[in-house]
Amino acid sequence: METIPFADFSKLQLKVAKIISAEKVEGSDKLLKLRVQLGGEQRTLVAGIASHYSPDGLFGKKIIIVANLEPKTLKGIESQGMLLAAQGEDGSLSLVTLDRDVADGSEVH
Repeated sequence: METIPFADFSKLQLKVAKIISAEKVEGSDKLLKLRVQLGGEQRTLVAGIASHYSPDGLFGKKIIIVANLEPKTLKGIESQGMLLAAQGEDGSLSLVTLDRDVADGSEVH
């Protein structure tokens, strides 16, 4: 595993986001369009999790996102961040969530 200097890691702005809506992206089997709440701000994320999560099961989940990633357009939708997920040996994905209730928009240290 390659290591990075702490200064590089400290550039990442990780935040708690609450999923307020989720829908499949038209023309894709893998992508979901998520709308998330970050304190007083809402953002759109596009994530390749559709084969692991149904849109209905995501509403209200609090996840961790990289909030300062430059936007990227996928299937015509601007994604304004990236969610964090772990991939198991079998290829399954598990969203990084919280074990306690923390306000959306909170910074992750």
